[in-house]
Amino acid sequence: MIPSSDNSSSWRNPEDPSFGDFSLGTERNGGSELFITRNNSKLWRSGILQGGSFASLSGHSTLVNSYNFSYVSNDDSVYVTYNVYNESVVSRLVLGNSGIMQRSVWSEANNVWVIYLSQPSDACETYAMCGPNAICNINSSPVCGCLDRFEPRDVRDWELDNFSKGCVRTRPVQCSTDQGKTGFRRYSGIRLAANPESLEIVRSGVCELVCASNCLCNAYAYGNGGGCLLFIGDMVDLVKLANGSSGGDLYVRMDSTALAAVIEGKRNVLPLILAVAIPAAVLVSCFCLCYLRRRKLKTKGYGGAYQNLLLLDLNNSRGDEKNSYNELPIFSFSSISAATNDFSVTDKLGEGGFGPVYKGQLLNGQFVAVKRLSRKSGQGLEEFRNETELIAKLQHRNLVGILGCCVEDDEKILVYEYMPNKSLDFFLFEPSKKEVLDWKRRVRIIEGIAQGLLYLHHYSRLRIVHRDLKASNILLDAEMNPKISDFGMARIFGGNEMQANTKRIVGTYGYMSPEYAMEGLFSVKSDVFAFGVLMLEIISGQKNTGFYGSAYLSLLGYAWNLWENERGLELVDHVIEFPFSTCAPMRYIQIGLLCVQESPADRPLMSDIVAMLNNEGTELAPPQHPAFTVGRTLVKASSGGEGKDGICSANGLTLSHMDAR
Repeated sequence: MIPSSDNSSSWRNPEDPSFGDFSLGTERNGGSELFITRNNSKLWRSGILQGGSFASLSGHSTLVNSYNFSYVSNDDSVYVTYNVYNESVVSRLVLGNSGIMQRSVWSEANNVWVIYLSQPSDACETYAMCGPNAICNINSSPVCGCLDRFEPRDVRDWELDNFSKGCVRTRPVQCSTDQGKTGFRRYSGIRLAANPESLEIVRSGVCELVCASNCLCNAYAYGNGGGCLLFIGDMVDLVKLANGSSGGDLYVRMDSTALAAVIEGKRNVLPLILAVAIPAAVLVSCFCLCYLRRRKLKTKGYGGAYQNLLLLDLNNSRGDEKNSYNELPIFSFSSISAATNDFSVTDKLGEGGFGPVYKGQLLNGQFVAVKRLSRKSGQGLEEFRNETELIAKLQHRNLVGILGCCVEDDEKILVYEYMPNKSLDFFLFEPSKKEVLDWKRRVRIIEGIAQGLLYLHHYSRLRIVHRDLKASNILLDAEMNPKISDFGMARIFGGNEMQANTKRIVGTYGYMSPEYAMEGLFSVKSDVFAFGVLMLEIISGQKNTGFYGSAYLSLLGYAWNLWENERGLELVDHVIEFPFSTCAPMRYIQIGLLCVQESPADRPLMSDIVAMLNNEGTELAPPQHPAFTVGRTLVKASSGGEGKDGICSANGLTLSHMDAR
């Protein structure tokens, strides 16, 4: 039972069952939905209970087929109950100390709890993500969009992906009880807005009349059992549900003129299609003849006119002309060559795994970074397309922005935004430069990388595993803010896909997780492992691979040895001064060690890591022994008291397809 007057509370930490920061319960005003709150601030809601399930949970078949929820409201109390359909299955719903609700099933064979569902699961599950009068759609970019005949309340904030202020009507709706002046537009498959007013009316058509007669009613919907749900004032936390989820129909108030325009637009779709399709068929036939003659003149896989890179204006480049294939401008090779002074050595910024990177200057004095893929590199047209298409669809302040590409003749070139401070390894591993990275700056870099990975794993329109996270792929802008780069090896995951397998192991020694290097298995936890390695490198100023030949084998072994002997502060880079509490470095070291644990199941998700970094009051679990990766040999330290800093086994691990860098 989940009551409204005595909400269920999370534990303070995994070992302390006292009241934590988060609670799960119903609204005290009697609303038939669940909320996760923190200090009375709403973080997540289930949606309105309909047909024994909640909208936010209806797309998860494992939960829908396991529980039946019921809403009880009487004079004495208001609460939600649930029962398990299959009583032979041992199942539980737990609100964790980080605010994540998880549904687990007990595995008798493995003697462990197996997690089948976690909420919140993506950006749209965050309460009021898009503000009032806007719909959040995780499959759109950006995820937030205003309702029809609404516009952003603050256009500037909206363009900066700050949707909290939501949307307002483009013009007020005339308040009239005359049905000829007021209408309602239907939105299907929607998780209805929060806090509706319920009206127990079962007569068909009455809901529309009731809402139309109330000037404050902006929308209505049909509730469970035929009652009315009236939405008075702004509509908050609207979400477009995925296919298979049982969303409701929302009817939003519009004036008759606007509604007629919407209906007329839909009626005109078919005649317009026919009017365009018939002559288009003739044109396509003619175009095919022309295309066959010009085919050899086209660059393989890409078409369209080349643009002049020198004329690019970075202040107006975002959102301008896009190529229909990869949504990026295609620049001519001659203009790129001119911008880089014919790829001059003096303009060379560095050498990446797939080729050199040059600094290019535009006619207006602005700079860009030009990555020219080497013909001898392992990245072919497939990886090139992968990188261009991925980055073109990603927008986050901690991801490097791509401006265009070039595929002329055999050239494969990417044009990025210019990062004046090069990459993280340029400062981190150079004794003469690492003093620039004081503790506050290193923390900001760690948190920025974490935010970028969180976006890739959970909040972007695509779930992406980077697979090559390392210090040289973290670029630094003028303010030393980190930006994740190099998406050539990235992999897109489907909606329900949690891990994948490959025979072609790609990545960099020292950053690859053990399950990936040994078995080709990768998931978001592979990126978490690489993030943990990178985090320990940032703290220590030392490379993970800089311990080869020593007793510790790697930075992970060295860090673990210090941690086990309560000498963790010795790991911190000696150039860092400590005008602050030593608790912060120890906490960050512990988070790093949690990320590099051998078992993927033991490693936290990026959402958990961001919560750990942002909430110093949350107690952390003790880390388990990390796996030490050295080239092609992986060594797990002994669990006994002796030999913690174990030596490599003579039995090496051979990987038949290894493309590590």
